[in-house]
Parts: sequence; structure tokens; C-alpha cells
Amino acid sequence: MGVEAEDFSVKVIRTETVAPNQPWHDHWLPFTNLDLLVPPFDVGSVFCYKKSHESTDVTTMVDALKASLSQALTLFYPLAGEIVRNCAGEPEIHCNNKGVDFIVAAAEVKLHELNFHNPDVSFEGKMVPKRSHGVLAIQVTTLKCGGMVIACMFDHRVTDGYSANMFVSSWANMTRSQPPSFLPSFRRSVLNARHPTIYAPSTANMFLSLSNLPSLQTDKKCESNDLDQDFNISRMYYMEGDQLKRLQLLASENGCQSSKLESFTSFLWRITAKFMEDSGHVDHICNIAVAVDGRRRLSEGEGVEKENIMDAHFGNVLSIPFGRIQSKDLKDMPLSSVANKVHKFLKSAANKEHFLDLIDWVEDQRPKPLMSRPFAGTEKAVSIMVSSGQQFSIMDKMDFGWGKLVFGSCYVPMTRRDCYVMTMASPVKDDDWVVYMHLPRKHLNYVETHASHLFKPLTTAYLKL
Repeated sequence: MGVEAEDFSVKVIRTETVAPNQPWHDHWLPFTNLDLLVPPFDVGSVFCYKKSHESTDVTTMVDALKASLSQALTLFYPLAGEIVRNCAGEPEIHCNNKGVDFIVAAAEVKLHELNFHNPDVSFEGKMVPKRSHGVLAIQVTTLKCGGMVIACMFDHRVTDGYSANMFVSSWANMTRSQPPSFLPSFRRSVLNARHPTIYAPSTANMFLSLSNLPSLQTDKKCESNDLDQDFNISRMYYMEGDQLKRLQLLASENGCQSSKLESFTSFLWRITAKFMEDSGHVDHICNIAVAVDGRRRLSEGEGVEKENIMDAHFGNVLSIPFGRIQSKDLKDMPLSSVANKVHKFLKSAANKEHFLDLIDWVEDQRPKPLMSRPFAGTEKAVSIMVSSGQQFSIMDKMDFGWGKLVFGSCYVPMTRRDCYVMTMASPVKDDDWVVYMHLPRKHLNYVETHASHLFKPLTTAYLKL
């Protein structure tokens, strides 16, 4: 499958700061109301490439990446800034052109030797940079086989997955002397609240003000759970298309077909409840949340121009509807019944009015910091965030000029204590999925033991590396 962590070393050759080649005037860019819903998390992206068939040497390739990065940062200039607090205490971006850390390293390992099933072994502290300051850090690591790994670490408050994809694909295009794939928009007014604000009670129930948490957490009934959240690890799996179709069939009933994402989320939710019950956490709530992108929803009925503006919007345009059920009630529920509940809470957020309500609700809470209710730690619960990466279609977009991307994935630092799962398209089989999971070790071991027919360890053999 791969070598162990101690079997290869990574040497940092140099660390530089890359700034926009045409600096913008120093200014402050406020967060939108939807940005303000995102906690100060880091999230990474990893892109793997085989040895180039061209005769280009490594130094030339790295120099090309550095030069095009400077050009890309001219368009995506907030990534070269820093997050500061304004006079109201809210975070915003100081667009000061300080640049991003650009690390060049060499690893004593070949691409086919990397352990993709346990990415913490291959990437944590080795090929994925730590973001020490600023908004973005990038590391380019050359491999013994002539391959390369490009890894980015973003401050999630500035960019969601869609926006990160905008940046990296544009950077790749510019490295090939092609036009950027996107011209980003930072027009904050497109996400302004309505006056007067108006929102449904269900919207107000999705998030909590952090200022309310101390009193809640002092209640012994709301003590945090003992699931060893400090020891979350990451693992990657592939799911075969035939198994996904069977799962979808089990999750559908009465002629109403559940989507693959709804079916997967339902299965994950229920097996989490079984894990809770079997591990003795019988009095816990199981929360499952699914990230919903609002770009197309917010432009519904407003014409092509608004669609184009929202497609180009750089930042966070997400809602995270969720379901919550006691583990004892969930563990034996038919999968179709679970899927109905997932469909119901997703449907509540997959519309324009929901996002307008959410923007308005945040406006009435400012400047209080906010957090998604399931992840606020106010009850004995396990809470998992599910995100879908299928829509990004990165395999054909991340070509820097020396070959197509052979594998790409998100990466969550080990220091993050939240539970996160992302589904992605397989790079080798159209109907398969690759699934990234960041969960407690015991939880993952339980999934592997009880659902090995679905979650198969991601190997270099499967990836044809």
C-alpha cells in the first residue's frame, strides 16, 4: 500500500514569500455575512503529478510555478493579505500584499510508495505546509520518481472549496500561459442583507452565538463528550459504483429515488449511531450536517448577469443544514427512512429564500461570533460535516503544463477536532467515489470493520500509480 512515515524524509530546500506582481493599493476587504459563519479552520488541498514526459527540469518547473503564482495573486489579491479584527471585533481581510509562503521541498519517496489510505502518514508535517500567518501557504515537493506534489493550506474563513478551486485552476492555467479559468469577484454587495431583515425561525435555529456558550457549557448535562476528539485522524477510501447503486436502492422507496449523496449521508449517519451505541455512548445525539452551496440558488430568477456574478464570487457561500437524532433511535432505522430525513433537511436549505434568510439573520447577530449549532459542543453528541466535491471536476483543470493531475484531494490538519467527510469523483473510474474522512480513530476502525464492502482502502494500485 505504501511506506511508513519513518521510511522517508522531506527536506525543505527554501522558503520564500511570493507577492502579487502588480500590487493593489493597501485596503481592507470586509467579510460577507456568509463568511462570518465560518470558524477559523484551516483546510488543505493536495495535487499529485507523475514525472513529466517533457525534458523540463525541476528548477524550471518550480520557477514557472513561482512566477505564475505571483500573476495569479494579482487577480486573487485577498489571498496575499492577512486577517485582522476591525473596530467592532469582526474579522476582515487586510489586503496588504504581504504575499504567501512558498515552500520548495524534496521527498525521498516515489509517488507509488505514498500511503493514500492513511494520508497523515504521507502528508502531515511532510508535504502539506502549516499556515503560520496570512491566508494561504503553498508547498511544492519533488519526488524521487520525478513526480511532484503541490499542496495548499487555506484559511477557511476566506475561501470555500469552490473558491479554492477557482484559484488553483486559474493558477494552473496561468502557468501554461493560458487565461485564468475564472476572473474572481469580490463584490460584497451581492450578499448584503435586506432592509428590513426577515427570516424564518428555522434559520435562526441553525447557528448559535458564541457569547451564549459559556453558560451552556457550565451545565453538567451539557459536558463535552469523551470520544477523544483530540485524536482525529484522516483516512481515504474508494467506493465502487455498483456498491453506491445498491446503497442508493436501499435508501429509496415508493418510487422516490434518493440521490447518491443523500444515500451515502444516510448510511454514514446510521453507522455512526451504531458505533455510538456499541461503544457505550448510549445517551448521545447523532448530528449530520451537509454543506450546501448557495451560488446558483441566490441567482435564481435574476438572469444570466447575476448568475455570472455569483459564479465568480470568491468567498464562502455555504449553508450547513443538519439533522439530529438520538443514537438509540437511529441505529436500527431503515435506510430509506433515514434518507427521507436527510432529503427533508437538505431541501429546506436548497433554495434562494433560505440563503436570503441566513444572510439577514447574521446581520441581526453582528458583531457576535457565530457557530453551527451541532458543532458548538453544547450537548453530548457526535457531529459530522459532509461535503461533496464531485462538482469541482478537478482532474482536467489542474494541469500546470507538465501533465494531467493523477490524484487530488482535500486534506484536514490533524489539529482540527471537528469531524469532516468529503466525497469526490474517482480519478480512474467514472462511477466510483473517493471518500476522505477525518474522524476519531475508533470511529474509523468501526466503519472499516462493519462496512468494508463499501469503504475500501485507497491504494496506489487502485489509483494506477
